[in-house]
Amino acid sequence: MALAPSLHVFRHRPYLHFWSMRVSIAAARQMEAVAIGWQVYNLARDSAGAGGLGWSVEESAFLLGLVGLAQFVPVLLLSLIGGQAADRLNRKLILVVAITVRILVSFALLASVFLPASYALPIIFGVAVTLGMTNAFTPAAANALFPKLVPRDELPTAIAWNSLGFQTATIVGPAIGGLLYAAGGAEAVYISAIVLSAFAVAMLATLKAPRHEKLANARGWSMVFEGLGYIRRNKIVLGAISLDLVVVFFGGAKALLPVFARDILYVGSVGLGLLQASVAVGAVIVAFILATRPLATKVGPWMMWAVGIYGAATLVFGLSTAFWLSFLALAVTGAADQISVYVRASLIQLATPDEMKGRVSSVSFIFISASNELGEFESGVAARLIGPVGAVVFGGCAAIVTALAWTRLFPQLTGADRFDDVEEQAVKEA
Repeated sequence: MALAPSLHVFRHRPYLHFWSMRVSIAAARQMEAVAIGWQVYNLARDSAGAGGLGWSVEESAFLLGLVGLAQFVPVLLLSLIGGQAADRLNRKLILVVAITVRILVSFALLASVFLPASYALPIIFGVAVTLGMTNAFTPAAANALFPKLVPRDELPTAIAWNSLGFQTATIVGPAIGGLLYAAGGAEAVYISAIVLSAFAVAMLATLKAPRHEKLANARGWSMVFEGLGYIRRNKIVLGAISLDLVVVFFGGAKALLPVFARDILYVGSVGLGLLQASVAVGAVIVAFILATRPLATKVGPWMMWAVGIYGAATLVFGLSTAFWLSFLALAVTGAADQISVYVRASLIQLATPDEMKGRVSSVSFIFISASNELGEFESGVAARLIGPVGAVVFGGCAAIVTALAWTRLFPQLTGADRFDDVEEQAVKEA
């Protein structure tokens, strides 16, 4: 009975188009992530006679971390500008341009498949930088656009369905990506990603968005500092996004999955796709529950407990040598992380005025990207120093310690009860 009312959000056709676009892009990105990771790792590990570099496991893992760093640096440098652009310019147009650029660089990835490592790797790193540049503009534009497509009282439901669609795509994307890689090589994955991205552009082109209202007295960089000031004043939002930063920065194992798939679990590219999808398996189950039965009370404690469980499951994955146990542990990390994502996204959307959503979203995305792309670099460095297993175990311990520390540093977050109360408090502090 709870499912039918939650589906009412899709009666708003613009939101349906937006949701379809985000799911398509999420699937394309996840498929490409599998192909890029496997392609880079194989180019590094294979011998020179096979067109590769012949590097060790640790050296190859470090190269995977550099791919994450190449994507993060443009996000760090440009996201604040992207947030300002989302508040000043047409958000739909920003998304169309960014996805079109993604299509073009996917053709570059396709070309890299037919080249030796000395040529392919520079192309892949160039693509990683370009994708980082687009990622600096798309999240702020998307997060500022979609709240205008649904009534405010349906926003938490829309957020949950966004997460459910994204997590479903991250199950299907990596699994299909791994199967396509095994059957037709990286080129099959990149072609499929191009098709999905083209569909996303079509969804955006036919989306009837509300007219974008230009901000009065827009003052360049001062707008950026207004967004930073809001984050600094609102301790609940600051605590939520900084918690995600620290935990995923140290606790993420995603960048090292090719290492575990090939040299620890021995499951190949298909197993790699399944491992990446396992995170989303847990997340999609929780996202479905949250879409049909949103959290009503104790949202802060839910977030803290979820982080602790995330760290414990990461520890299990790092120590496991059985594929089924590794799959299960990663699924638990995805389920726990989904609670954190839901709480954080709801807090930011409900507590932020529309005219500041782009800037606040850009600051939030810098934290998220730092925890993901820069976290991948940290994983590569840690794997180089203490090995891949040691790096993951260290990350799991760091997540547990962080959850305990944040209960003392941000008591406002730990004590947060209902979203409505948080919204009222944020209005007073804005």
